Amino acid sequence: MHCPFCRHSDTKVLDSRVAEDGGQIRRRRVCQECGKRFTTVEQMQLMVAKRSGAAEPFSRDKAVHGVRKACKGRPVTEDQLACLGQEVEQALRSQGLAEVPSHEVGLAILAPLRELDEVAYLRFASVYRAFGSADDFEREIQMLRTEREVQDFEAEHPVEAPVGTD
Repeated sequence: MHCPFCRHSDTKVLDSRVAEDGGQIRRRRVCQECGKRFTTVEQMQLMVAKRSGAAEPFSRDKAVHGVRKACKGRPVTEDQLACLGQEVEQALRSQGLAEVPSHEVGLAILAPLRELDEVAYLRFASVYRAFGSADDFEREIQMLRTEREVQDFEAEHPVEAPVGTD
């Protein structure tokens, strides 16, 4: 690591800390030549393996851009899209892989998008999963309805945890 003040290449790490989100390491350093202190931040580069075999850095903006198209005309705010992008990135990073296949990015988008807006979810899923007919839409809509019915039933009929006999 070169000193940003004198460009000397010999620096010493005084302290290292993992950031709150776990995705970065902050290091406090001192230059052995000029004695000035500075902080560096290290972040793991998440790579996306494309179908072509090429790899490119994950771009939260690129993921949100695709979702934004599906949300056109829907009551979804830019803040909600930003949160969705963050959630997708966190889900991908939590897999612990330095490189994720591009289809995993799409899968990571589907669940939070379904929670955000079902119509936008259907639009995105129709492209991502390459729906070929109205039957594909009907199956997906039926799945959404079934999930909603299960959630409604569980909300109305909470299951109490059994009392232990310790």
